[in-house]
Amino acid sequence: MGNSLKSANFLMERWMADAAGGDADALYELGVAYSTGTAGTEIDLVEAHKWFNLAALNGSCEAQSCRADISEEMSAREIAEAQRQARAWLAETARRAA
Repeated sequence: MGNSLKSANFLMERWMADAAGGDADALYELGVAYSTGTAGTEIDLVEAHKWFNLAALNGSCEAQSCRADISEEMSAREIAEAQRQARAWLAETARRAA
């Protein structure tokens, strides 16, 4: 595994851990990673929308703007799936915290 892949994996793991604690910046960075294909990810607008949605719920104005931007490139079905995944992630995070 190359150093750049190791650092990308480390970044994603760190953002995931911080996101589980409700860190809006980490949630936003995950959205950026999935919307642009950075940090070793493939572009996945459903996944990006999910993370931007979660970041927006945690107060990120940037995430609200990015979510709106990528929504223009998504079908209603994709947006509904992203929202479903965001709700499921919130429920799972709450369950783990209890």
